Amino acid sequence: MKKINSGVKFWNKAKKIIPGGSQLLSKRSEMFLPNQWPSYYKKAKGIEIWDLDGNKFIDMSYMGVGSCILGYADKNVNKKVKETVDAGNMTTLNSPEEIELAEFLIKMHPWADNVRYARTGGEAASIAIRIARAYTGKSKVAFCGYHGWHDWYLSSNLSNKKNLIGHLLPGLNPRGVPKELINTAFPFHYNKIGELENIIKKHDIGVIIMEPSRHQEPEDNFLEKVRGISNRIGAVLIFDEISSGFRRNIGGVHLLYKVNPDIAIFGKAMSNGYPMSAVIGKKKIMQAAQDSFISSTYWTERIGPAAALATIKKMQSKKVPKHIDFIGKNIGIGWKKIAKKYNLDINVDGPNPLINFTFNHKDSQKIKTLFTQEMLKRGFLATTTVYVCYSHKKEHIKKYLKSVDEVFNIISQATIKNKIDSLLEGPVAHSGFQRLT
Repeated sequence: MKKINSGVKFWNKAKKIIPGGSQLLSKRSEMFLPNQWPSYYKKAKGIEIWDLDGNKFIDMSYMGVGSCILGYADKNVNKKVKETVDAGNMTTLNSPEEIELAEFLIKMHPWADNVRYARTGGEAASIAIRIARAYTGKSKVAFCGYHGWHDWYLSSNLSNKKNLIGHLLPGLNPRGVPKELINTAFPFHYNKIGELENIIKKHDIGVIIMEPSRHQEPEDNFLEKVRGISNRIGAVLIFDEISSGFRRNIGGVHLLYKVNPDIAIFGKAMSNGYPMSAVIGKKKIMQAAQDSFISSTYWTERIGPAAALATIKKMQSKKVPKHIDFIGKNIGIGWKKIAKKYNLDINVDGPNPLINFTFNHKDSQKIKTLFTQEMLKRGFLATTTVYVCYSHKKEHIKKYLKSVDEVFNIISQATIKNKIDSLLEGPVAHSGFQRLT
C-alpha cells in the first residue's frame, strides 16, 4: 500500500475553509483515525474504494453511512440514473416517477395513503414533525432515538445538555437553536415505557417520534404500548425508519412488528447513495401539510425517485434483506469466535444488517482506534460497525475475518502488556460531537 498523504493533506486544508471539515459528522477523519485516515476517494465500486493516492480499500465500515445498501456504483441503479440525466433531471413540470414511487410505497405500507418527498433524513424528520404539529395544533414532542440536526430536535439539549446522550451521539451542542424552544422536546429511552408515561403526565404532548428499532428489540409489547399512549392522548405517532428501513425487510421494519404509526419516514437505503427521502402517512394527518408551507425546489428533481424505484425493485428481485442478514450474522459470529480465542471481552449487537461490537475495557476508545489503524494497514476501512450491503460476499467476509484475527491478537497482547498507547501512531479517535481546530 502506498503511503496515505493526499487524503490527510486535503483534510487539513478542508478544516481551514469548511467549518467542521465535512458536511457530515460521521465522515470526519477524527471519528476514525486522526492524522492517518485517507478521508477522500477517487472512485468506488461494489465494496471497494480507491483513495487519492491510488490505494484500494475494502469497505467493512459504514458503506456511505448506510446509504449504499446494494454497494457502490450499482450498475442497475446507475443505468436508470444515467437515463434520467439524459432525459432531463429538472424542468418546470413534475416527474411521473413521483407518482410511481408513491404508489409503490403505499402498496408496501397499506396503512398509509399519502406521500411527501425530501432529499435527506433530517429534512424528512422535520417535515414529519411540522405536519404532525399542524394536525394536532400542539408544539411539544416526545422522542426516542436519533432524528437529525434540526432545531426541533436539538432544542431538547437547551433544558439539559445531557438529554440527547444515549440517542446515538453524545455532545450535541444546541448553540444557535432559539432558546424559546426550551421544553418543547423531551427524550425517553427505548423499552422504557415508564419514561414516556412520565412525560405525558407533565406535558401536553402532540407528537411522539421514535425509531421502531435500532440495536434493540422491543420488549414487553413496547411498541404496542407507545401506540396505545399515542391513541389515548391524541398524539401523532411517527416511526423514524431512516436507518432501519429496507434492511430487515422491504419497507419499514415496523411491518415485522405489526404496529403501524401515523407517519413513517425513510431515507438512506431506499435510493442507494442518491439523495432521496420520503414521508408517508395517513391521509387525514398528511393533508395538514396543505395548511403549512412545506416546499423546496430540489425536492422535485427526478434522479431521487428514479434511483429509489430502481433500488427497491432490485432489493425485491435479489432478496437483499435476506442476504445482508446472512452476511451480518456471520460477521458477528466471527467477531465472537476470534475475541474468545484471544480472551477479548466484547459485546456484539444487532440487528445483523447493522452489526456492531464494543470493547469492554477502560481504554475502549483507544483500542477501537488501534483496531481501525491496524485494519487500515491490511487494506480495510473498518471501525466497530458494519453497515452490510448486497455487495458484501462470503469471500470478503473470510478475508476480513482473517485480518480481524491478526488485529485482535495484537490488541490482546497490547492490553496484557499495557502497550496500547505505544502502538497508536496518532491521536485517539473522537467518540462524539467535538469542535475541530
